Amino acid sequence: MNPSTTHLVLMPAFNPGRLLADAVRDALSNWGNVWVIVDGSTDGSHERLRSVAGDPPGLRVIVRPENGGKGSAVLTGARAARAAGFTHALVMDADGQHPAERIGDFMRASLEQPRALVCGRPVFGPEAPRVRRYGRKLSVGLVHFETFGKGAADPLFGFRVYPLEPLVRVLEGTRGGRHYDFDPEMAVRLAWIGMPALNLDASCRYIDRQRGGISHFHYVRDNLAMIRMHVRLLGARIFGRRNAAL
Repeated sequence: MNPSTTHLVLMPAFNPGRLLADAVRDALSNWGNVWVIVDGSTDGSHERLRSVAGDPPGLRVIVRPENGGKGSAVLTGARAARAAGFTHALVMDADGQHPAERIGDFMRASLEQPRALVCGRPVFGPEAPRVRRYGRKLSVGLVHFETFGKGAADPLFGFRVYPLEPLVRVLEGTRGGRHYDFDPEMAVRLAWIGMPALNLDASCRYIDRQRGGISHFHYVRDNLAMIRMHVRLLGARIFGRRNAAL
């Protein structure tokens, strides 16, 4: 597949295990430029990527020495991609949950509407835990309130094409959005600066441990972080400080 000069795939990865190789291979079969941002991984998964993927010219691996969280990894990749002349990046997970076969459709939508945030609207399979599907409704509702009903249909789903310039500017302008709060915080803040959202269906796969699935989500710690994020964003909306670096 011929690499694009404007659009690439960014795949932040922290100890994704054996699923990383398959996720990269699937992404490369659907798009020519795939950059993996290794976020301080210690499992060695990224060291086998070149041999597994056949050393394609569109694959780049950027290694961060320390784990900083998803948002930090995306910011590292976005800065590097922007410096290399790219204008847009599709961010997707490194564990196979996001549908590589939809990459081309999302990229084409972005090429047609380059100012838009192209958002995945998750379609869950029967294997998706019910607690996950229903538990996310509160956060989705809060984000819709914070964005005045605009923006991403599902702010927790991270399969998205971002225009790089506003993404970097907005992420650098806030202290938040560096960990699991990256996806909802960027959905809110990009809506606040007037970025339109285009929502497209995308399947979401849940992969159990027997098939190599790994989750780094800590229920108490990360839910508390999400609560703090919503408190900050609600405060910014109520007190008119939406452009402040909160």
